[in-house]
Amino acid sequence: QVQLVESGGGLAQAGGSLSLSCAGTFNSGRSFSAYTMAWFRQGPGKERDFVAAIRRSGGSTYYADSVKGRFSMSRENARNTVYLRMNSLNPEDTAVYYCAAGSGVILSNVRSAAAYDYWGQGTQVTVSS
Repeated sequence: QVQLVESGGGLAQAGGSLSLSCAGTFNSGRSFSAYTMAWFRQGPGKERDFVAAIRRSGGSTYYADSVKGRFSMSRENARNTVYLRMNSLNPEDTAVYYCAAGSGVILSNVRSAAAYDYWGQGTQVTVSS
């Protein structure tokens, strides 16, 4: 059983910053460090899109082109937590942001929602112009 809880969403102005956190409880026999972690987002009337991912060791990160250079993902294995620092926000970043964990993620599917086994409930991010 894996539970993920996101926090840190809210309202920001265009050009501003927000930080999201995702804390996990892992009772599945695998520890947090065994999972690739990712952030996805779903805007109003849109599909759930990949935002960022970080491999188990934290040595490799991946970003959607739309957020590259503005968002930064990190993880703290000792705290079972991942973070998403979002800078230079714009209204197109408005969405519900979801944290996800996957044990079988490989390079070819790291950006695919289907590769992730567990999901949080999501946290709303709203950016005003």
